[in-house]
Amino acid sequence: MATATVPEQVTATAEALKLIDELQGQHGPIMFYQSGGCCEGSAPMCFPVGEFRIGSRDKKVGEIGGAEFFISPQQFEYWKHTQIIIDVVPGFGAAFSLEGPGGLQFHTRSRVFTDEEIHALRDAGKI
Repeated sequence: MATATVPEQVTATAEALKLIDELQGQHGPIMFYQSGGCCEGSAPMCFPVGEFRIGSRDKKVGEIGGAEFFISPQQFEYWKHTQIIIDVVPGFGAAFSLEGPGGLQFHTRSRVFTDEEIHALRDAGKI
């Protein structure tokens, strides 16, 4: 039996990748943090690298458009069985996120990993 390919834990739509590229052109290197609530609900937050402090226990789940994507360990427990898919929708994003003033906002979608993908992620030590 062939081992399934280890899936990406975070991906982005073409529209999100375009916005990421635009933001990198304006602000230089950027990073993402999947918010867990409070002020911005569950919006993915986008910051210039160095403007947001990553905690020692926060987990890097991948990169989208060359930007690192982090999540808290508590949120990861809820999301680890799903692929995080970053999209863009019309609206004014989170007050602290770079895309906020531009009329578009990053939006988190997800899909549940298949059993084969879960096994591949476990075998790779990712969950």
